[in-house]
Amino acid sequence: MTAPLRVALLGCGTVGSAVLRLVEEQADDLAARIGRPIEVAGIAVRRPAHHPDVPQHLLTTDSAALVRRDDVDLVVEVIGGIEPARSLMYAAFEAGKSVVSANKALLAEDGPALHAAAAKAGVDLYYEAAVAGAIPLLRPLRESLAGDQLRRVVGIVNGTTNYILSRMAETGAGFAEALAEATELGYAEADPTADVDGFDAAAKAAILASLAFHTPVSSADVHREGISAVSATDVARAAEIGCTVKLLAICERVPNGTGDSVAVRVHPAMIPTAHPLASVGGAFNAVFVEAEAAGQLMFYGQGAGGEPTASAVLGDLVAVARNRVAGASGQGPTGYADLAVRPMAETPTRYHVSLDVADKPGVLAGVAQEFARQHVSISTVRQTGHGDAATLVIVTHSAPDAALSATIAALRDMPVVRGVTSVLRVEGLS
Repeated sequence: MTAPLRVALLGCGTVGSAVLRLVEEQADDLAARIGRPIEVAGIAVRRPAHHPDVPQHLLTTDSAALVRRDDVDLVVEVIGGIEPARSLMYAAFEAGKSVVSANKALLAEDGPALHAAAAKAGVDLYYEAAVAGAIPLLRPLRESLAGDQLRRVVGIVNGTTNYILSRMAETGAGFAEALAEATELGYAEADPTADVDGFDAAAKAAILASLAFHTPVSSADVHREGISAVSATDVARAAEIGCTVKLLAICERVPNGTGDSVAVRVHPAMIPTAHPLASVGGAFNAVFVEAEAAGQLMFYGQGAGGEPTASAVLGDLVAVARNRVAGASGQGPTGYADLAVRPMAETPTRYHVSLDVADKPGVLAGVAQEFARQHVSISTVRQTGHGDAATLVIVTHSAPDAALSATIAALRDMPVVRGVTSVLRVEGLS
């Protein structure tokens, strides 16, 4: 053992404090795994007084100076957001320091440029904790499956929304009630927008698609819908057709006639209860991978929380520290394929549509005519209720999303349709 490798920790919230504690508790084991001791050189926080349990000599408000210190070898960024995290990462690279991050938003927005800066400096950028918490996922996609061609990555990558939808299925509660319970238990933030509107999952989907298909994908490329419009009735009707509702991140490599393209989307969907993802309950995450040679793979575990996320951060920290000791850097992601991103309008999906209709002869024929006009084939149709409570529930075959959207718009204009009460996609995941 020689001189310790010294780490600058940017942020000391839920994840950062867990990282600090694990580094201290596992010091001997970490040293044995890396080949040199590791210790925290400093911790950048905004308000030092809010961290009375942290050794005060480690705390600083000058994060830029911390990452440039000569006695700092590695940087761990767990402050989140775009700035100042982005500037601090670039500063670390310029100073020759590898970075471990959990920052999904930044990586989804600026990943290719960050990787290019790290490669130019000959250092590492690792971010296993940015997607699916403690689940080892990104490194298998980048390294273990590097010799295979991935066709699809589908996942439940947001624990808050999965908890909400699971409680709605288990108790019959509505969205607002399940969200209130998730907030009370600490699964949802005071402002749950990033989770329930799908922003968090979209950032993770961009990272997954970039790694899986060797193509730069940003959050802006991801079609995004949240779960706030999912009702207790939607969940109940999903159960009636042998399905459950999940917020899915769906990344696919699909043929487009002259080659392949990438389709990336986040939205709630009905999925068959027989599919492994359907049984993922509570705040857990799971990602289902389909590869040409390896076939179907499932990654499952804790998707959030201080300790699970810190576990992933520490795994990356060990990897970049080993590279530092060896005088090398690891293999970063490749963007050689550079496939086009297919618009959502061209992506084939199925719909489950509920219509509040007038209960009189000819209504079904008129509704079916609107589907036919857009070349959307109907798979099943059933009516529930009578009179003023009549509802038509229609499940379509797969068709381009633009055609389905045009059908829904036309149905809303029909005099016999009092309202389109629910629209959800249906994913077979076969």
